[in-house]
Amino acid sequence: MRTFDLSPLLRSSIGFENLSRLAEFAARGDEGGGYPPYNIEKTGENAYRIAMAVAGFAEDELDITVQENTLTVIGKSAETDGEGREFIHRGIAKRAFERRFQLADIIKVTGASYANGLLNIDLVREIPEAKKPRKVVIGADDSQPVIEGVRNAA
Repeated sequence: MRTFDLSPLLRSSIGFENLSRLAEFAARGDEGGGYPPYNIEKTGENAYRIAMAVAGFAEDELDITVQENTLTVIGKSAETDGEGREFIHRGIAKRAFERRFQLADIIKVTGASYANGLLNIDLVREIPEAKKPRKVVIGADDSQPVIEGVRNAA
């Protein structure tokens, strides 16, 4: 496995401790071999959708979980592999899978739907008030900064 030395980047950055973990996750590559195929699309200014092609799976064979900043989609076939059926050609790959997506702290999963063989997972970017830009006004007294026009009491 490749390792990256991120120390030159982290010397002048604050709060990017997870960057090393994300770089390792990206370096691992596509462990699932590209199955099932998926799209990530931007559906609005702060809205996204992951569309996964999961043809042949029923809704109860799909499991979506979000833990910390990882969205995991698992597909397990309930039926046995073609029991009682004889295939001349089997081109629909209904094999078990596990697909993981790393989410930023401000990305929330809002819902999921399943139609026509596509699993759609909707996401939204919610920027907390504390993370939104705010103007810092330069005050005359260095010990009491003024933020957004209000002087902080000591």
